[in-house]
Amino acid sequence: MPDKATISHRGEKYEIGRGRRFYGIWAVGAPYDAPIDRWPENHDGWQQAWTRFSTIEVPGTITAVTPERRGLRLGALRRRAETADGGRAGTRSRGGALLAGEGLLVLGVVLGLAGLFPQYEGGQSLLSQWDQVVPHLCYVIGWMLTAGFVALSVARPSNAVRLGSLFGLGLSAVTFGLFVADLGEVVSGGVSLGTGLVVSLLGWLACTAGSALAFWASGAQPAQYGQPGAQARSSRPVRPGLAHAGPLGLLVLAGIGTAASFAPSWDSYTLVATATGSSQTVTAGNAFSEPAMVIAGNVIVMVMVIAVATLAALWRPPRHGALLLAGAIVPVAAQAVSALIQAGQAATPAMFGISSAQAAAAGLTISTGLTPIFWVYFVFVISLMVSCAWLFTEPDRPAMAGFPGSPWLPAGADQGPRDAASPLTTDDEDSDVSEESDDPDDADDTDSDGADSDTGTEGDGQSAYVR
Repeated sequence: MPDKATISHRGEKYEIGRGRRFYGIWAVGAPYDAPIDRWPENHDGWQQAWTRFSTIEVPGTITAVTPERRGLRLGALRRRAETADGGRAGTRSRGGALLAGEGLLVLGVVLGLAGLFPQYEGGQSLLSQWDQVVPHLCYVIGWMLTAGFVALSVARPSNAVRLGSLFGLGLSAVTFGLFVADLGEVVSGGVSLGTGLVVSLLGWLACTAGSALAFWASGAQPAQYGQPGAQARSSRPVRPGLAHAGPLGLLVLAGIGTAASFAPSWDSYTLVATATGSSQTVTAGNAFSEPAMVIAGNVIVMVMVIAVATLAALWRPPRHGALLLAGAIVPVAAQAVSALIQAGQAATPAMFGISSAQAAAAGLTISTGLTPIFWVYFVFVISLMVSCAWLFTEPDRPAMAGFPGSPWLPAGADQGPRDAASPLTTDDEDSDVSEESDDPDDADDTDSDGADSDTGTEGDGQSAYVR
């Protein structure tokens, strides 16, 4: 029996790779001849093996294993030493950025909570306005979650920092437009500037900077994990391909629908004068009937919702895109909750420029409600939530990276040269193949010499981890 296996990916408890004529899963540290399961060495076998591996492994711990290249040993050793020195320096700088990001997030959360108490706009605090305090509390709680994820990675390096920072960046992107709209109310002269708005803006700035620093620091994962030869899996948007058409179309449509239904009036008021028997319905809240800077803030919100939804559909792994989208959903959902709270509050004649004496003389009654377009918005927000849940549960099935086609073929098959075989790829990676092939070092990973399947040396020269 051969005494080695070629490992492709490793998690906290298990690793997946290729044995002789099969794909298998091993417990980390277990001998080659004791796989916990095995599958045929073909495309379907790899997909089944990966599905099983991603199901039993701890989420967020799976990393690709770096291939060990063959060639001039002296040059390889020198490059490895230089990489290690640079990696240690990079890890220290990114570790400092991670701590700074956590500090900024904590500061931002404190400022966000402090901004609830002083006057915000027009001489009123957020705490005195239930329809306003609930959205701001949602923002602060969202950034608290981001700080919590980052803190987990400070205590023990993990993927939590990547997930938390993406959530925070999605939240910051949409709330930026909302804060611009609030500031626009002050700039236009409609309301007075309060300390609460200033403190809340500083809190947003601190949380945004902290999330960005944490996102950058998450690039130091390989050294932090302490896994020999481990390589952090790429977390980024990819070039759209046919495989992205469905998810991308659905998420972009949901984002456009949410943005389009955010602009029209949501509030509806019906005024009935019992003395005359007349009634009038008035709508309010149209995003484009406000001062210029308020309109700009609302447009920013709409653009950010569409942009984040698009990025989330293209992000790989999909779970990371789901966290980015979840951050953006928090403020748009909070706006819906705010509208529901406002609709449940009693309207006063003064809101329409009518004095109490005039209202009493006319027997005026005012009822509040929501326009049909609000419920359209509500449905689109629900669709974004469903899309986010779907992205979070979508399995990520990469190809067995760094390996040419299988050197073994079934009996009776055409025994062509080994370098004629093509690597296994998934639909998600098809769009990136051309980019990855530009690296001249990639060509060094392929051993084009013929391989005898009876010698048990498949993958020789490319094995990332050989027992």
